Amino acid sequence: MPKKNSSKPILVPVDFSSHAESALVCAAELAEKLDSSLVILHVVHDPGNAPGYYSFKGRGKQLRRMEDVAAEMLEEFLHKMQKKHSGLTALAQATTMLVVGLPVNRILESAKKIQARMIVMGSQGRTGLAHVLLGSKAEQVVRLSPLPVMIVKGGKKQKS
Repeated sequence: MPKKNSSKPILVPVDFSSHAESALVCAAELAEKLDSSLVILHVVHDPGNAPGYYSFKGRGKQLRRMEDVAAEMLEEFLHKMQKKHSGLTALAQATTMLVVGLPVNRILESAKKIQARMIVMGSQGRTGLAHVLLGSKAEQVVRLSPLPVMIVKGGKKQKS
């Protein structure tokens, strides 16, 4: 009997942090067990009052579109993770997605667009005043998502 959701991917929003790395590894392991693919999402947060360009230090001082810089960072992040975790087939076959906007909205929209079976994301695990003032994107996604959401806490350096 074929698996009901085997064609539905797992969406993994990343911000290139160690928390995102932990979530991506967990999602890749889960994807292999569930016979799912991975879609790695990065949201470029471009508020309306900020320019859509980063200053880039290279030959001469240049301005580069935020999306271009973020796309390079996403590809480098994926390549680093594939090299570091070469035994994870789901990670080797993962696809990437880059969108611009408010992270929580874009994560939910992207999950719907790709018909994800679930969302797996990392959390910094802030508590107290930092959590009250800053909120948590992960918590907002959990609250608003009609899909299952797995929050992976971690990101601390592990001993080899």
